[in-house]
Amino acid sequence: MLKKVLIANRGEIALRIIRTAKKLGIATVAVASEADKTAPFTRAADEVVAIGPGPATDSYLRIDKIIAAAKATGADCVHPGYGFLAENAEFAEAVGAAGLKFVGPSPEAMRALGGKAAAKEIAIKAKVPVVPGYQGAEQGAKALAAEAQRIGYPVMIKAVAGGGGRGMRLVETAQDFAAALESAQREAQAAFGDARILIEKVVVAPRHIEVQVFGDSHGNVVHLFERDCSLQRRNQKVIEEAPAPGMGAGLRKKITEAAVKIAAAVGYEGAGTVEFLVEGGTLSDDAPWYFIEMNTRLQVEHPVTELVTGLDLVEWQFRIASGEAIPLKQPAITLKGHAIEARLCAENPAKGFLPATGPIVAFAPPSLEGLRVDAGVEAGYVISPFYDSMIAKLIGFGPDRETAADRLAEALEKTVVAGPKTNASFLHALAVHPAFRAGAMDTGLIGRELPKLAPAIADNRAVALGALALMRATKAAVRVDPAAAPTPWDANDAFQLGGYRQQIVSVLADGKPVKVSVAWRADGAHASYGGESFSEKDQNGITVVAGDDAVYVLAGMRQTRIAWPVFDASGEEDAGDGSTVRAPIIGRVAKMFVKAGDAVAKGDRIAVVEAMKMEHVLHAGKAGRIAKLGASEGQQVTQGALIAMIAEG
Repeated sequence: MLKKVLIANRGEIALRIIRTAKKLGIATVAVASEADKTAPFTRAADEVVAIGPGPATDSYLRIDKIIAAAKATGADCVHPGYGFLAENAEFAEAVGAAGLKFVGPSPEAMRALGGKAAAKEIAIKAKVPVVPGYQGAEQGAKALAAEAQRIGYPVMIKAVAGGGGRGMRLVETAQDFAAALESAQREAQAAFGDARILIEKVVVAPRHIEVQVFGDSHGNVVHLFERDCSLQRRNQKVIEEAPAPGMGAGLRKKITEAAVKIAAAVGYEGAGTVEFLVEGGTLSDDAPWYFIEMNTRLQVEHPVTELVTGLDLVEWQFRIASGEAIPLKQPAITLKGHAIEARLCAENPAKGFLPATGPIVAFAPPSLEGLRVDAGVEAGYVISPFYDSMIAKLIGFGPDRETAADRLAEALEKTVVAGPKTNASFLHALAVHPAFRAGAMDTGLIGRELPKLAPAIADNRAVALGALALMRATKAAVRVDPAAAPTPWDANDAFQLGGYRQQIVSVLADGKPVKVSVAWRADGAHASYGGESFSEKDQNGITVVAGDDAVYVLAGMRQTRIAWPVFDASGEEDAGDGSTVRAPIIGRVAKMFVKAGDAVAKGDRIAVVEAMKMEHVLHAGKAGRIAKLGASEGQQVTQGALIAMIAEG
């Protein structure tokens, strides 16, 4: 067995690897950027090595720094986790050249299967059906546009080296191709250091099915059955489950055998996931199916496979990397029960899923039967703009699919996260959606149902009671001596020399200035907002968490942040007519499309702000000319920072 592992990753997957390593008696070394120096995974590891600034390009993607850390700490192996360098053949090669064991496939297997284009060629030789498309070496914009025209729209642009939806764009018409290609290539370069793309025909009403495989150095390859990852948004998985609901026995046999065949074709070692699309929305035995790619690493959603097979996939990785054979033969690997995983992320579904950053004021997942929580955060942890937005994975498990779904829904209802907004209500809406409950979903379900799944709901009660809570919190904060005897003015009984007191309070509700009317009556405080009045007795179903400078009101799995107004540090006032373009998130200006003096039409692209590995295009809110630029390409910006001002004509 290996003795000491350096984990070339961060967050919940680093904690996940540490947990199994300790069970096996393997010492652990964590690497941490400046942004992660106090993160929970750094305290869980036996040793920690600092590897540079927050941006991944200066830390977690620096092969030289990671190899140096492994050698300096005496590690004999490196586990890449998922993301970052996990599917980088040059990294795996460098690990081997340094005399260390890479916990994963060989660089040769990674090159053969990790690139979508090469993997499709292997599948074709193995007589496994693939999606029609183009995966050639010619990467010029003109040639790619011609290939898209040949394939026929709509098409999907995909990063050759990518995963997790990065560098993927759906293109409906030829007119949209050039801009989508440029954006996909830029995002692929930033996320994977490789701008190459391939093009595929869009499959109608697809179910996304993936098969977990393992290979060892003794020539054995097995599968651990399938997962259904059809619930996706912008090509990123949202909810995953195992086994796939409605999977026909015949289709399961064909797909799992194809997955094993593809892995065996390159002598694959370690954990891998072979991904397929099944056309038509059902998983009947005669449904058309296609190989699309292989992920040569552990997947984010591996816990659902662990729960239904009763196996520790990270333990298998370590054992295979140590030279052992796969622990079980194929007939001994069986399915039991059902598991469903939801990715709880720091993002705002009501505003186009904008990433949310900042400190987590409170984090408290519930303790429930049949619930597994894989998290890498805690209260006080700061969600930075440099990495993925995932806070935790909530996995419901039970003897059947209905029980697993019920347990996941309950977990989402009872999980408390205050600080950054989350997608909890969106995930809950999916978990109880009739189509999901019936197992009748495809990769387009979220797109079709998005207005219902992520509505922009105005919660007057949250604003009104939040304003009251803010006043209480402020009063408590400014009291000089908490141990001093209270005076009549400290009591919450509305004592005063006259009739009941009423005042108008100005607060910021999620950054928007609002006015709340507060009346202090004999039966307590009452607050009115949006034409509704609430007393402090109306708090059923509401959780209020007080932070240093705001209160966070949680109602219906949605959060409203209530704070006192602050001066806009940019010095530029918003007229509300679209004349200012501001950064919607903390991030980096990846691209500026305009310069001062340029004429723009309403809807023209102004800039791209990149955060959490995703690009956000900012558009002109009105026609006019660029009177002022507040940021430049490559600059880091804060949320609300001025990007451009648009003047008349």
